[in-house]
Amino acid sequence: MFFTYLRRELRRRRKAALVVASGLALGIALVIVVSSVSSGMGKAQEKVLQSLYGLGTDMTVTKAMETSEEGGERPERPRFSFDAQAEGSGEEQSTDHVMVQGFQSLADSTVDKVGEQSGVADAVGGLSLQVVKVSGEFTRGRFQQDGQGGQDGGQGGPGGAGGAEPSEGGRVQGGGADFDVNSYSVYGTDVTEPKLGPLTSSRITDGRTFKASETDAKVAVVDSAHAKEKELETGDTVTVKDTKFKIIGIATAESGDAAADLYLPLKQAQTLADAKDKVTTIYVRATDSQQIDSVKSAIQKNVSGTTVTTSADLADTVSGSLSTASSLATGVGTWLSVAVLVTAFLVAGLLTSSAVSRRVREFGTLKALGWTSGRVTGQVVGEAVVHGLMGGVLGIALGLAGAYAVTAISPTLQAELGGGAGGSGGMGGPGGGPGREAAAKTLEVALTAPVGLTTVALAVGLAVAGGLVAGAFGGWRASRLRPADALRRVA
Repeated sequence: MFFTYLRRELRRRRKAALVVASGLALGIALVIVVSSVSSGMGKAQEKVLQSLYGLGTDMTVTKAMETSEEGGERPERPRFSFDAQAEGSGEEQSTDHVMVQGFQSLADSTVDKVGEQSGVADAVGGLSLQVVKVSGEFTRGRFQQDGQGGQDGGQGGPGGAGGAEPSEGGRVQGGGADFDVNSYSVYGTDVTEPKLGPLTSSRITDGRTFKASETDAKVAVVDSAHAKEKELETGDTVTVKDTKFKIIGIATAESGDAAADLYLPLKQAQTLADAKDKVTTIYVRATDSQQIDSVKSAIQKNVSGTTVTTSADLADTVSGSLSTASSLATGVGTWLSVAVLVTAFLVAGLLTSSAVSRRVREFGTLKALGWTSGRVTGQVVGEAVVHGLMGGVLGIALGLAGAYAVTAISPTLQAELGGGAGGSGGMGGPGGGPGREAAAKTLEVALTAPVGLTTVALAVGLAVAGGLVAGAFGGWRASRLRPADALRRVA
């Protein structure tokens, strides 16, 4: 009887049902689109952050920034020295200066201390370096007397040897120096732990990656952009501070910029920088991603002199259109969804209550025939829930269409990462590992709007809730009807 009467009433009042369902559908569709776009923002931000600290990394540990006091020790400055050439003017000379990024390092024994903390699944140390290469040549000048042809003898020229003092009325022409300065980043990776660290955010597109046995091997993996710039291929050699390394692979960053231009085994990087048993960054993976804050607190408490930075901390430094769009989606979009939903629920409730008022004769007659108030109320609530489910189906269809449109268009967002100047270390900050180089650049990320089962389940829940709210309005109105009201309206 219930379903028979329900089906008949829905057919009779198709227009009213469509109005209520459409209002709920609009609110539900907006919730789906906002939720999917917010999820896409989160995934885009994860791509940006992964380009800095690698896949699987929940936090990094670096040396706490020391407050510089007046008269205190100053950071090392690069110095370059070249031999004077007595003979053979024009011979090219070059020298490399290898510096620890940020001039902040930790003892590699700290890696073990961090790994022993409760909630830490794995901890791996890495050394981030900056190499400044200066190369060029000196050219000796030529002495020329007034009114006479030039005389090549090197007198007075740089690197000149054994010549007589220039006489009065003569001068030295030409000569000087022409040097080029080139800078690139190097990351020393623990080859025995290949699943953690910045190199995991890149994919080997040629050759191979490091083997666990190559802790002391003179081998290197080169970022594809650096390899293209320097015209390097697998099998070639690169020279760093007079040490030759064989290129065994080319790595391409999965998203954004690579963490470093050149990757070396950790021990080789420590030797180049004269930083034996030192690391700049410890990459940490937690046993439970929900307990990251407690793991961070434990490390800060038990490992002194360190700064712990989580991916959430680094995410706060993201700016640009990605950050703006994310704020709009989570802020304005969320509140707009709530406002539309509340409005849709109220409108559905009022329309249902109004429909009950127009059915006074009908419900009064049913009561006169023996229907109880509970049965009448249940009939009204049942109709309202069906309206809500209809609105849910329509809303899910509209929401999926909107999310698909966003994904199809894939608007490009820009992300600018802070921490390139100043800060206390950590991922992407000074002394915080190879992310420091990438953090100073602007990355572009394509926005998608994935729709998960949770979002669909939320939409169904909202549809049922909307029907119940509307039914509550109508049911309350129906429960107050009396058979006498119907009799007074009989013509």
